[in-house]
Parts: sequence; structure tokens; C-alpha cells
Amino acid sequence: MKRAEDIIIRPYITEKSNQEIAQGKYTFIVDKKSTKTEIRNAVEKLFQVKVLAVNTINYQGKEKRLGVHVGKTEAFKKAIVTIDTDPKPVTYLGKGGKEVATAKKYKTSIEEFGVGQ
Repeated sequence: MKRAEDIIIRPYITEKSNQEIAQGKYTFIVDKKSTKTEIRNAVEKLFQVKVLAVNTINYQGKEKRLGVHVGKTEAFKKAIVTIDTDPKPVTYLGKGGKEVATAKKYKTSIEEFGVGQ
């Protein structure tokens, strides 16, 4: 099993990704072989947030040239992670039919996003 630090490589910062932070959507460059479930678990472990959805996009490398030299840019996988910005307490029925509420300690944003970039 992969470690969470190996799955999430770095944040992907663009104008569009910065605008989507207001809706709770964070964009990351992730390992090309990772699945949506692995990405969800890695983000929840690293940032202590509740993940609602994970969307992934695979990018192929483009051919670039500089004079006579031809090369390719790197292929990568991008993941757009939607987090719960308003976590509600979980309620369930306990012993004797009493309703018990437990407050989950989730953050409502990822403060580390974009630090050091």
C-alpha cells in the first residue's frame, strides 16, 4: 500500500484552481497510478478534512521544441478534491433508543494549500 505522502505530489495552482477554493475544491498533482479511493484517503489523512468527491484527469505529455531540439513535457494526473466546508455532527441511536450525536473534528479548509509556492 502506498503512503499518503507518495500519492499527493504537490498542489496545482492556477487562476481557476484559486477561484474554486471558495467552493471547497482543491486541485493536486497526484501519482499517475493512484485511484480515487487512495486519493480520498490520502487527503483526509494529510489535511484532516472530510472529502465529498474526487475527480481525476490524466494529461499526456505535449511535444515541445526549442530550435532544433524536440522533447516532450511530462505526463501527469490531476485530482480535483471537493471537501466538506460545513461538517455536521453524526447522530445515531445508542443503547435504549437514545439518540447520540458525535461531533467530527474535521477542518473546513486546507490552510497548507499553496504554502511555499
